[in-house]
Amino acid sequence: MNLSDDELKTKLTPEEYKIIREGGTEVPFSGKYLNHNDDGTYVCTVCGAKLFSSKTKYDSHTPGLIGWPSFSDVMDSSAIELRDDDSLGMRRVEVLCKNCGSHLGHLFDDAEVPGGKHYCINSTCLDFKKRA
Repeated sequence: MNLSDDELKTKLTPEEYKIIREGGTEVPFSGKYLNHNDDGTYVCTVCGAKLFSSKTKYDSHTPGLIGWPSFSDVMDSSAIELRDDDSLGMRRVEVLCKNCGSHLGHLFDDAEVPGGKHYCINSTCLDFKKRA
């Protein structure tokens, strides 16, 4: 689904648009999927692309990265795009949906996580499909 920015502005709330299209971040501890533990798949809010499995979701205890849903891996690396992000005076790696270009969050190195990667993702950018 490739919606124009005008179509997205009617589909999304102003906060969702700011996060998804302008690279914003939701308020820590406010996201609907932060403490969500159902079995299933997290998909892109905009296009429905499969992004994360509930099997890789975990409770982060890493200072500075708590407050958003955390994942140790993506379902399929071809579903995301990674870009260097030097905004806000720090070096980060932005995570985007490869299908529609939506900003999802950021990827950090994290020695405490299996695989050493920490996907810090905004709930706003996700929908959830419960496993039957």
